[in-house]
Amino acid sequence: MSSKIFALDIGTRSVVGIILEEENDHYHVVDMLMKEHKERAMIDGQIHNVLYVAELIKEIKDELEKKHGPLTKVNVAAAGRALKTEQARVTTNIANRPIFTQEDINRLELQAVQQAQVQLLGKQENDSNHYYCVGYSVLHYILDGQEIGSLLDQRGNEAAVEVIATFLPRIVIESLLAALKRADLEMEALTLEPIAAINVLFPPTMRRLNVALVDIGAGTSDIAITNNNTIIAYGMVPTAGDEITESLCDQYLLDFPVAEAVKRKLNTDETVTIQDILGFEQEIPSEEVIQTIEPAIKQLATAIGNEILKLNNQVPPKAVMLIGGGSLTPKLPEELCHILQLPKNRVAVRDISAIQNLTKDESIETRPDLVTPIGIAIAARKYPIHYMSVTVNNQVVRLFETKEMTVSDAFLAANISAKHLYGKPGQGISITINRQDIFVPGEHGSPATILVNGEEASSKTPIQDGDEITVIPGEDGKNAQATIRDIIDQASMKKIQLNEQTYFVEPIVKLNGEPSSLDKELKDRDQILFQPIETIQDFLEHIHRHDLINSQTFIVKVDGQPVYMPEYTASFLLNGRAAKLSYPIEDGDVLTIQAPTSPPTVQAVFDQLNIPLEDSITVTFQNQPLELKKTRYEVLMNGLIVQPTSTVYNGASLQVIEKDPSPWTFQDVFKFSNWKIPEDFKGQFSILRNGEPISFDTEIFGGDILEIRLIGHPAVRK
Repeated sequence: MSSKIFALDIGTRSVVGIILEEENDHYHVVDMLMKEHKERAMIDGQIHNVLYVAELIKEIKDELEKKHGPLTKVNVAAAGRALKTEQARVTTNIANRPIFTQEDINRLELQAVQQAQVQLLGKQENDSNHYYCVGYSVLHYILDGQEIGSLLDQRGNEAAVEVIATFLPRIVIESLLAALKRADLEMEALTLEPIAAINVLFPPTMRRLNVALVDIGAGTSDIAITNNNTIIAYGMVPTAGDEITESLCDQYLLDFPVAEAVKRKLNTDETVTIQDILGFEQEIPSEEVIQTIEPAIKQLATAIGNEILKLNNQVPPKAVMLIGGGSLTPKLPEELCHILQLPKNRVAVRDISAIQNLTKDESIETRPDLVTPIGIAIAARKYPIHYMSVTVNNQVVRLFETKEMTVSDAFLAANISAKHLYGKPGQGISITINRQDIFVPGEHGSPATILVNGEEASSKTPIQDGDEITVIPGEDGKNAQATIRDIIDQASMKKIQLNEQTYFVEPIVKLNGEPSSLDKELKDRDQILFQPIETIQDFLEHIHRHDLINSQTFIVKVDGQPVYMPEYTASFLLNGRAAKLSYPIEDGDVLTIQAPTSPPTVQAVFDQLNIPLEDSITVTFQNQPLELKKTRYEVLMNGLIVQPTSTVYNGASLQVIEKDPSPWTFQDVFKFSNWKIPEDFKGQFSILRNGEPISFDTEIFGGDILEIRLIGHPAVRK
């Protein structure tokens, strides 16, 4: 048994009423009635004068009822030109958070859709307009700046999602319902005009293709783009068939209805008869008329083509389908091919003959402007969009059911921000370490609990009319807490063994200019300077062993020249190998230092330089050995006179002063010998060196045999 379907296509210029009969998925167009608006009651798909539109709907209803009986329910569509498409991206910090779950992804997508809605409201003059989200698609998932196939089970620092979302102003639906009610009609089902046309023209196997559908009406051209089994974008240009009609009016001085009639004959008649407003009549070849209005045709094609490219990321689609009365504009497909750089067979006008399983009454023409009203009737029956009411935290919201509705859709309608689906993150602190700014975040908040009819659910849980949704807020995260030890590099903590004693070494730290321990609790805007222990010298200075630092290289200066004394230099072994103070030291290193027992004397320094501070010789005088000594050089250490036995410290500065460079003479022996000439001696004496006579001022040398021989002295005679 067949069932009757009543549908209305409420357009900018006219309203089309259509009656179909359905039997076993076969549709037959029984009747069709079109009436034009008496006033400008529709603008861009929205009813601006409910009374005028309701009156026209009532006229169509009454006239059809005379032939087909009572009509109480009707299928209608929201105009594609009223849809708003917005692209948005949101980013969230996921550092130190457990792996990303499907629910985390769902809530991030919801946040992106809400961001798109915020952007859309920001573009409207009246921010009070509320929008239904009729669908969205995820364009990209991003992890740490790189596109990724899925965020599920991922870890990182930053996650982002980019969506394209489509919205329908609530007022469009509300005004449509009001007009139907005034015409004594109940809305049986609702669809969207682009969805209606695509569903009847595109079989499911075609919807994976990137195709543009353009419905060219009187005042506007509505565009829908398909790809990957979904509609990815909607658009509208305020240019359509009327621009062509107005061009004819201007060129030939025609009344608008006359120009409209002429336009419709250009594709079918070789010549057209034109009567202008002055009453003059002429017959003109159709080709000549088309050439006259060619600038207007190119302008229409350019507007549509540029909008298609804009909606399709500046890439031409694979094909373009044209429907609507304006699609019959001469040469429009060819001009669109030129604009989109497509082959001629990739842009085509489609009429109702392209709709599968459809027949019609003989009185109804096969026209492209009937695709949308027939599509509305069929789509509203096969793919109806209903209203549903749900309660969100005791707030009743109505949803426009364009698809399977989920908790996320209810949140959008109830203006529950996705940010509220997590507890607030704890407050972070900003600190400066060695003049570099870092941020210590607070803890992430825990997710809110979602209940549907008392049962735990997720944001993607399907919902039904009458469901009660409850959101229990998650717990807020704790504020950031950190000590200096928490944020500095753990490699700066070192365990070092020195000569079998173990030291635990921490870096030198100043907090806001004052020395501090590593366990000091940090506050916002604290400034930290820390110096890690990096070398052997750093370590020895840290443990206050400057004596070992000073012993590593023993150098003194003699008259400004450095003198290195290896026998008084400490030996440094790092993990058993020779090392220097500048060598790096690491956690676990073993340092062995063997220092000399005592520092050198002044004499030792000059012995190494082979500089004798004293001049001494040994001679034999009067048959007795005798040592003669005198100071050859005097030494000053750091400006003070020191003795040869004085201790010299590392880095000391020595100055040498020559005292007596003269040679030894015979008379010098009397400074060191107690021998004297007897007081009673009255005779003569001789001075001998090695048996040879000399004088008192004769130079002598070590090993000489010196003698004073007394001549005539009793002692001598004996």
